[in-house]
Amino acid sequence: MLRFGKRASRDWTDEVVVDVSEKDGIRSLHLGSEAIQSSMRIRDPIELVLGYSRCMFAFLLFRDLPRDALVLGLGGGSIPKFIHHHMPATRTTVLELHPQVVGVARSMFHLPPDDERLEVVVGDGAGYIDRMVNPVDAIFHDAFGPTGIAEALATEDFFARCRDRLTADGTLLVNLWGSDPKFNVYVDRLSRVFDGLLLCLPARQRGNVTAICFRRGCNSPTWAALSERASVLEAHFPLEFREFVADLARMNVHNDRRLLV
Repeated sequence: MLRFGKRASRDWTDEVVVDVSEKDGIRSLHLGSEAIQSSMRIRDPIELVLGYSRCMFAFLLFRDLPRDALVLGLGGGSIPKFIHHHMPATRTTVLELHPQVVGVARSMFHLPPDDERLEVVVGDGAGYIDRMVNPVDAIFHDAFGPTGIAEALATEDFFARCRDRLTADGTLLVNLWGSDPKFNVYVDRLSRVFDGLLLCLPARQRGNVTAICFRRGCNSPTWAALSERASVLEAHFPLEFREFVADLARMNVHNDRRLLV
């Protein structure tokens, strides 16, 4: 396992150890623990290897492609790489607290250089959210430290500030660990902030759950309409949207005809 950087203290905001491992053609990034933060198939750097990263795009079942997206937490850059490659009309800004993570993402995980559609900013996500002037269509919240989601970026106040930086049809996507003792606390906070307009999508791989939070309701789409939309999306993106539709029934209020959101 290759190792980069150093850890000066136990606080997640300090410098962290950045480890890179490889097994069976998969390169993975770790932040100070054995937990995998990001993975890349070496022969296909754009593929979303981890199930949770694919689930983060399930919001496209309900919303158009975003014109502007914000990603909190870079890791190996899987989400911004996918957007940059498959969504040429989307502008993406990425916030990453640790500069060494940016360096490893660019040198070992094929994160492209900044251009007119991609900007990587080294800094604090909470501060950046506070300074935002123009709203965005989608916020991908994937800010994890060595022991889980960054608590400063998981308060009810922070979630509310994210909501206020979304467009009228905007969506907040939050990567959560289903086994986290505070999982239900985070979901309750998000539900209060978004007035219950929230869906939980469990990843089939590992124990991650994506919270999909809407500023505006989705008019309780029928399962038939969602399945039709999934088929259209699968013709354009290498993602299992029909599986997402099936899995949305596992953790969300619904009846035989509709998903109630």
